[in-house]
Amino acid sequence: MLRIRAKLRQAADQMKRRPELCCGAILLTCALILPLTLTCSRVKSVVASPRAPLRFFPAEAPLADLFLGQLEEVDRLLEEADVSLVFYYAPWCAHCITARQHIQQVALRLAQQVQFVAVNCWWHQGRCRKQKIFFQYPVIHLFYRRVGPIEYRGPVRSEYLESFIQRVCAPLTYLPSVRALHTFLTQHQQAVVGYFRFSSSPQPAGYITFLLSALHALRRDQQGEVRFAVVTNQAVAEGVSLREDESVYLHRRLNSSLVFPRTQRNFTVQAICDWVFEHRESVIHWIQPTGAKSYSLEAELQKGPALLTFLPHNPLTANQLLTQVSAVALQYHCGSEEDLFLRCCQSLSFSSDASVCELCVSRCWALALYLQRVRLSSCRSIQSSYGAFGRWSVCCRSVPRPPLDSITGLQCRSNKTLRFYLLDTQLHWPLAQRLGASADQSRDLPFITIINLRDETHYVLNHTDALEDFIQNFSASYSPLHRHLVGHKQQQQTQSLIQEVTSDSFLHTVMDSQRDVLLLYYSVWCGFCSVLNHVFLQLARLFQGNSALMVARVNVGRNDLPWEFMVDHLPSVLFFPRHRKQMSVKFPENTPMTVPNLLRFVLQHSDHAPWEESGRGAEPQSLLEAELQALQRQVFSLHRAREHLSQQLSVLWRENRRLTLHTHTLETQNAELQEQSGRLETLYREKTRQLSDTVHKLQELADASEELLEENSLLKVLLTVLRERDGWEGDSRDTDGQEEADGQEEERQEEDRQEEADRQEADGQEEERQEEADGQEEERQEEADRQEEERQEEADRQEEERQEEADGQEEDRQEEADGQEEDRQEGKCEAS
Repeated sequence: MLRIRAKLRQAADQMKRRPELCCGAILLTCALILPLTLTCSRVKSVVASPRAPLRFFPAEAPLADLFLGQLEEVDRLLEEADVSLVFYYAPWCAHCITARQHIQQVALRLAQQVQFVAVNCWWHQGRCRKQKIFFQYPVIHLFYRRVGPIEYRGPVRSEYLESFIQRVCAPLTYLPSVRALHTFLTQHQQAVVGYFRFSSSPQPAGYITFLLSALHALRRDQQGEVRFAVVTNQAVAEGVSLREDESVYLHRRLNSSLVFPRTQRNFTVQAICDWVFEHRESVIHWIQPTGAKSYSLEAELQKGPALLTFLPHNPLTANQLLTQVSAVALQYHCGSEEDLFLRCCQSLSFSSDASVCELCVSRCWALALYLQRVRLSSCRSIQSSYGAFGRWSVCCRSVPRPPLDSITGLQCRSNKTLRFYLLDTQLHWPLAQRLGASADQSRDLPFITIINLRDETHYVLNHTDALEDFIQNFSASYSPLHRHLVGHKQQQQTQSLIQEVTSDSFLHTVMDSQRDVLLLYYSVWCGFCSVLNHVFLQLARLFQGNSALMVARVNVGRNDLPWEFMVDHLPSVLFFPRHRKQMSVKFPENTPMTVPNLLRFVLQHSDHAPWEESGRGAEPQSLLEAELQALQRQVFSLHRAREHLSQQLSVLWRENRRLTLHTHTLETQNAELQEQSGRLETLYREKTRQLSDTVHKLQELADASEELLEENSLLKVLLTVLRERDGWEGDSRDTDGQEEADGQEEERQEEDRQEEADRQEADGQEEERQEEADGQEEERQEEADRQEEERQEEADRQEEERQEEADGQEEDRQEEADGQEEDRQEGKCEAS
C-alpha cells in the first residue's frame, strides 16, 4: 500500500514538472473511451426475445383467460360478481395442464353463479409475475363479496372443486323450523348453529362476524366436515338451549355440546374459528395424503390403531357406503341412533365412593324429552336439569349395558380404541394396493384395513366378512385375526440351489420341522447382500442333495414378515434347526461371512435329534455325521481323481518330451539343409562366372577369325588386281610368288588353328580338373554330413534313454508319496 502511494506521488510530481505530459494522457484516455462508447452503443442484444404467450383455455370456455398476466383486470372482474374463482397457472406446469379440463367442467356448470378468471403468472412482462410470489402451481383462490382470498388446497378434480365452490356460495344454512334443525344436526357430524334476531336490525353485527367465521373455517376445513347454520326463530333456538341473541352453539355427539363463552372470549372471527376447531369432535375423519410418501398419514397413524376405509366418493352425491361406515363408527363410539340416549359412553369419576357415566347425546335440544324416560328412583346420583355449562349430564346406574358380542360402545370397553379414517379410492388407489388391495379388485367396492403401528400389525377385511365382526375381533383380548403380510408374488417356481421365500411361503418353508433352514435376509438396494451371493451359492453346492438342510433367502424390501422374524440390519443370517424352530440362532455380526465360517456355524447348531426310520435302513444320527461321511466320500473320490490325473499328466509329459526332441531334430536338419543350400548357391554362382568367362573368350576367337577371313579376302582381291596389271609376263613369277604367299598364309592359318586347338585342349583340361575337384569336395561334404547325422542320432538316443530312466524314477517316487498320503488319510479317518 505504501509502495502504491509512493508511485502515485511520484507520478503527480512528474505531471507538475511537465504539464504537457498530463494533458497528453488525458487526451489519449478520452480518445480511447469515445470509440468504446460508440461501439458498445451499437452492439445488438444476442438474447432472443421470448414468444408472446397464447391462450391457455379455449376461447369458447366460459371464463376470462388473462394469458398476459393482467392483474389489474382481476380486480375489475371481482367487483362484477358475488363469488369469483381465480386460477393462477403456469403454461408449462403439468399439474396446471391436468387441472385445466376440470376447471372447464366446473365453469360450464356454475358459469351463471360464479365468475371464473384464469391468470398467467409466468409471463415475465405481466403484472402478476411481478407482484405475486407462488412456490407451486396451480393456485386457486375464491372470493365471496370481496372477502378472501380463500385458498383451495384439496384435490383439483371437478367434483371436489364444485363442492367447495358451493360451500363458499352458501357458507350458512338457514334453519326455519325444529325439524330442519333436527335434520341438520343428524346429517352432519360437526355442526355449529348461530342464533341472531333480525327484528332489531336488518343485518346484525354478530351475524356478519358469524358469516365471516364460516368463510374463514373453509380455509382450515377443505372437506367441509364442520357446517355452519343460522337460526332466527327463538323457539327453534331454545331447542339447543340458546336464549340470548348472538349466541353460537357447537353440537357434539360424544360429549356435552357447548355454547360459545362470550364472557371469556371476544366475539371475533378468529376467536369463533379457534373455539370451534378446538372443541369439535368427529367419529370419522377424511384424510388426503399428498403422495405415496406422506407425513400427514404417518401423523394420524402415530395416534393409535386406525381403520382406513377406501371407497369411491363424490362430494356432490349421496354415498350409501359412506353412510354405512359412519353408522358403524358412531355405534362403535356411542351406540345407534335409536338407543343413543340409553348407552353409556364414557366412565367418569363422580366422587370418592361412586362413579357415573355420561350419557351420549346427539341432540341436546331434545334431552328434556328423554328425561321423562329415566326413573329417578333408581338413580344413586342424579342431576335432573341439563345446562350447557354444567359438569355432568343425566347420570344413572340403571342404564342397560350393551351385549358383549356387539360393537355398541366398544370404545369404552376396549383398550385398543380405533380411529376411523376415510380415503377416496380414485385418488389413493396405489396406497390401497400397497396395503393389500388386490390388483383385480373393483374400485367400486370398499377396501377396509386396520393398521396398528405400535404392535406392528396390519389386518385386511375380507369381502365375505362384516365390518362389525372385523372390529369386534380386533378389539378382543386374543384377536383371532391374522396379520396381513404384503409380499411379492412369485411368478413361477424354479429349481435353484437357493430357495426364494416370499410372505406367503415363509411360514410353510422356514417352519418346516423336518429339516434345518439357513435363511439370508437381503434387499435389492443392499450392496453387501449382492457381494454374499457367491458365498451362499458355494455353501448351497456343498449341501446339494442333502434333504435335511435348505439354504433359502428372503427379500425383506418386497415381502413383509411377522415381527418376531424381522432383523435390525441387512444382511443377516438366521439358522432355524428342525424339531426346535423356536431356538433359532443368528450368525454372529463380528464374524466374516465366508464359506468355512458359515459351514462351521451350520454344523455347530444343526439338529441332533434322532432321524426317522425309513425303508432303506438306519439313517445317520445327526447332520454332522452325514456331512462327515459325505466329506469322506468326496475326499476319497478326489484322491482317485488325483491319481488318474497324475497318470494322464505323466503320459502327456512324455508325449510332450518326445515332441520336443522331434522338433529339435527337425530344426537341426533344417539348419543343415539351409547351410547346404547356401554352399550350392555359392558353387552355382562360381560356375556361372566361369561359364561367362569362357563364352567371352569364345566370342573373342570368333571375332578374330572373322577378321582373318576378311583380310584373306582382301589379299585375294589385291592379288587379282596385281595379276591383271602386270600381264601375262610375270604370270609365272607371280604365280610362284602367289603360291609362296598362299603357302605362307596357309602356314599362318595352320599355326593359328593349331594354337586355337591347343587353347581349347587346355580349357578342356582345366574344366575337367575343376569338375574333378568339385566332385571330390562334394564327396567329402557328404561324408562329413553323414558322420554328423550319425553322431546326432547317437546323442539323441542316449538322451532319450536318460530321460526315460529319470521319468521312471520320478513315477516311482510319486507312487511312493501317494501311498504314504493315502495311509495318512486313512489313519485320520479311522481316528475321527
